[in-house]
Amino acid sequence: MTFEDILEIPPFSLNEEEKEKLLTERLAELTKLHQGKCPEYRHMLEASGFDVDAVQSYKDIPFLPVRLFKVLELKSVSKDSIVKTMTSSGTTEQAVSRIYLDGVTSSNQQKAMVKIVSKFTGSGRMPMIIIDCPSVVKDRAMFSARGAGILGFSIFGAKKIYALDDEMKLDVAGLKDFLERYKGQRILLFGFTFMIWQHFYKELLRLKEEGVAFDLSNGILIHGGGWKKLVSEAVSHDEFHKRLEAACGLHDIHDYYGMVEQTGCIYMECECGHLHASNFSDVIIRRPLDFSEAGIGETGIIQVVSTIPESYPGHSLLTEDEGVILGIDDCPCGRKGKYFKINGRLKDAEIRGCSDTYAAKF
Repeated sequence: MTFEDILEIPPFSLNEEEKEKLLTERLAELTKLHQGKCPEYRHMLEASGFDVDAVQSYKDIPFLPVRLFKVLELKSVSKDSIVKTMTSSGTTEQAVSRIYLDGVTSSNQQKAMVKIVSKFTGSGRMPMIIIDCPSVVKDRAMFSARGAGILGFSIFGAKKIYALDDEMKLDVAGLKDFLERYKGQRILLFGFTFMIWQHFYKELLRLKEEGVAFDLSNGILIHGGGWKKLVSEAVSHDEFHKRLEAACGLHDIHDYYGMVEQTGCIYMECECGHLHASNFSDVIIRRPLDFSEAGIGETGIIQVVSTIPESYPGHSLLTEDEGVILGIDDCPCGRKGKYFKINGRLKDAEIRGCSDTYAAKF
């Protein structure tokens, strides 16, 4: 099963049995690939006595803790083949993960993302408002998770504007001009949760109270990167939606879950408020005491698997997040596959989401 084969299948069309077969075949192939090309990964498999040829399900393939990418240089390609190095978010005192991409993996990340997101936004490109500052994407060779998120979603934008300047102040005049120029058109907005709240929503609210209103009722907002700071301010998921709609009419809002260690395999929030796993990836909930698979409705540690990574062994990872599977193949939105929710970070785990790490600095 090649990645090109998976691209040909609509991303939310496979039922549990069909997806199990696809993921088992593809992830076993990736395990063999990395076992042969990444010495550190091979040594870990050998030490555990793992035999990939005995795999019956992708759930049997060993996972690596995401924190391992902060202490080891894990790659399955030569240095000459690396076209991009991604770094995770982190506060000043934290080490960051480094993810090494070759041309194939980088291209496949983008292809997967297009397939997934277009099922929520449509296939056409739209005028786009990036709720961030332009300086964050200046270094194209060394992408932070925040910059990678912006550039990844930018492929869905035809004409783009940064809503904030490099001092994180709202560009009121620029935003007014942009909305006037594309009046009547559907507009895509992208940003990280806390920045949207702190620098976009609060400023729009202040302006509205002064009689300056912006109409974004025809927009679609995609946001992600962590909720820790907003939860501490008693701003829930529903409150976030409600306040944005009241401030500017924005009501088509989708959260997403993703990480730099598996860029491209994002989990989008559907119209019912559920995060969905596509054919390109899956989530498994592990019980913290013995790492056995938890059942539907049972809280545990989130493991993520991805069909994409060929330049580094990131196809099966244990996160530091806690969550719960809500159901499989029966979400009211009609999309097949698992749907789930994130409860938050594990106790004592480092802050790492783009939104949360920015909020910690802020």
